[in-house]
Amino acid sequence: MNPATRQLGLEINALLGASRALTERSAAAFHEDLRPAAFHIARWLYAYGPAKPSDVAEAVAMDRSSTSALLKRMASLDLTQSSRTPEDGRSMLVSLTPTGRSQVERALALRQGELEQRVEGWPEADLAALVSLLHRFNRPQQPSDDSNT
Repeated sequence: MNPATRQLGLEINALLGASRALTERSAAAFHEDLRPAAFHIARWLYAYGPAKPSDVAEAVAMDRSSTSALLKRMASLDLTQSSRTPEDGRSMLVSLTPTGRSQVERALALRQGELEQRVEGWPEADLAALVSLLHRFNRPQQPSDDSNT
């Protein structure tokens, strides 16, 4: 194995570990009595707005029963609310309450603050280079075209 590739793997593992730890802290800042999965749901609702519970489950890659249970718990804590869809009045939409939005914003501010601390004092060029390289790394790989070989 190429030593640079091995080092890349180590750094990615460190990044993932730091990301998981930050997610745990952010989830606790969102609501200390909820599992981190609730923060994922709330963050998705914050970004995309009201949705059917089944759509939320699919978007956050959770099974419907777990999502439903978390949404009920979040509603009991005044973080989410449900309403009927305007189109047919039968389906339910779940959304964040003002309290839920405020809690997500608080948790996201914590995340942003920690990120800013990590890069404080970095030259703008270094930060831009890191962003560019991460963007390149995170792009889906295109299938190689072996038809010319």
